[in-house]
Amino acid sequence: MQHRIVSRDQWLQERTAFLAKEKELTKLRDRLSEERRALPWVKVEKSYVFDTPDGKKTLADLFDGRSQLIIKHFMLAPGQKEGCVGCSFESDHAQAALVHLENHDVSYVAVARAPLAEIEAFQKRMGWSFRWVSSFGSDFNYDFNVSFTPSQLANGTAFYNYRAGPVPLEDLSGLSVFYKDEKGSIYHTYSTFGRGAEERLGTYVFLDITPNGRNETGPSHTLADWVRHHDRYGAPGHVSAVGRWVPAEQGAACCHGNAAE
Repeated sequence: MQHRIVSRDQWLQERTAFLAKEKELTKLRDRLSEERRALPWVKVEKSYVFDTPDGKKTLADLFDGRSQLIIKHFMLAPGQKEGCVGCSFESDHAQAALVHLENHDVSYVAVARAPLAEIEAFQKRMGWSFRWVSSFGSDFNYDFNVSFTPSQLANGTAFYNYRAGPVPLEDLSGLSVFYKDEKGSIYHTYSTFGRGAEERLGTYVFLDITPNGRNETGPSHTLADWVRHHDRYGAPGHVSAVGRWVPAEQGAACCHGNAAE
């Protein structure tokens, strides 16, 4: 993109005019946040139990003495060696915010369907300290519309991001928020999926003020074009459109061996 080169006075005039739009967006975001907090709640009547490093824990236990709980629905299915690149990118940001959330009456917990041992191996590799539990054998992921049955995948009837249709994987990403009152009752207050998680990605906020922006110009036109697990930048390979790391050797084998698929 060819940019105009102008005088400082002209730059200041145009920048000041654009500031009005930025302020409009800020005020709109404030109004949306108020409306989000005013949405109705649903009481959680079903019992959910998770495998944790401290043994079996209920959903109520995950609040850890706080009244608010953010659940990260992490894409790590049983048997997978590592988590989704996008979920990992988001989790890097959550790790940095953890101390501030916990001191503002908010607990943050990641949940994945993978067995606990598989979760712990990947968590150790990534150096994350937030609580991460397993819903293996539980209905939790399915009830909150981030995991899907074989029949849903085959029939294209999965319900994800508030619409029914085909999905590419058995596990997808999301965030769900819960509140626990003084009597111990738990309420589901909010969930968001897909690009709804972008406001949690501080790296995007920085990139959006740079000349090149997000620069997602590759085949996926998403963060898959450039984001990597934080210990893998510079490694040969690429990220697939569904967020999985593909080593260079495996990518070459796919290109030559499965051209007809």
